[in-house]
Amino acid sequence: MKKSYGAGGFTLVELLMAVVVGMVLLGAIWSAVIAGQKSSVGIERKITTGQDARSALEIMAAEIRMASFNPLFARGMWIEPASCSRAANQSWRGIQEASAAAVTIEMDLEPDGRCGNSGNEIIRYAYDEPSGRITRETIRCASGIRTSSGAQPFLGPIPSNPAVRTVRVINGGVPLFRYYDGKGAEVVNLPAEIPRIRRIEIVLVAESADADPRTGEPRRTAFSTSVMPRNHGVQF
Repeated sequence: MKKSYGAGGFTLVELLMAVVVGMVLLGAIWSAVIAGQKSSVGIERKITTGQDARSALEIMAAEIRMASFNPLFARGMWIEPASCSRAANQSWRGIQEASAAAVTIEMDLEPDGRCGNSGNEIIRYAYDEPSGRITRETIRCASGIRTSSGAQPFLGPIPSNPAVRTVRVINGGVPLFRYYDGKGAEVVNLPAEIPRIRRIEIVLVAESADADPRTGEPRRTAFSTSVMPRNHGVQF
């Protein structure tokens, strides 16, 4: 007698089931890869936005901290930034403008007992809400002649080069600057009470240039710091 053997291999149903299981596994792996990529891009957006905003805050804080710097204790040296004439309110010292959206600071960096005759002695920061950016302007008043850098983009879109993708400042109703006296009470009667200012709080609400891949919306983050312009409280 001949000995018979069963035919080896898989049935059609078994092959189809194997294919389906394989496709499900591949789909799960692909979804995990895409989710990982989106998460990585989202984290990158957050880091970039944070780096830009924090760098801007550090520079602003360093310069605002120098408001009213007067190492020679010169009298009557504060000037009106718009005209370069002697400021009528000398008691305002090195903060000649203070509002929720702008601040103008003055200092004697040279030092020579005069303000504005060298670079970066008069600086104005302002929030341009329609454009979503903060501007920085430097003013010089050498020999009574006013020259200005103009309001240059400091943080936010660059009007002359819209192709450059950068964060947008979207403070809206959130004040860019808030002012406090030595006891921690907010100074709101401005500019009349500028001499009372002892601390300035800066708040930035930044929006990433590109949408977060996970949500389809730009990532928004708030950053803040407090500055104590110690020279502003010095009486002379």
